[in-house]
Amino acid sequence: MTKEVIVEKINDFLIDEFEVEEDDISPEANLKETLELDSLDFVDLVVAVESNFGVKLVGEDFVNVKTLQDFYCLIERKLS
Repeated sequence: MTKEVIVEKINDFLIDEFEVEEDDISPEANLKETLELDSLDFVDLVVAVESNFGVKLVGEDFVNVKTLQDFYCLIERKLS
């Protein structure tokens, strides 16, 4: 799966399932501050990733994930 497909899928489910405004989505966007995702959203995010990409995420995976770009890279690493 290409990086572009990963980004597109993530952006799509952020808009559809988390009601994130499309204008707020950028690689530099902070997941908590800009996209306003809280701890319950992160649980739902793990479920969304599993259903969309077939990979499991655990809490430790999010230690260094602050921005959407960090999240894209995390999923890319998990898929490789």
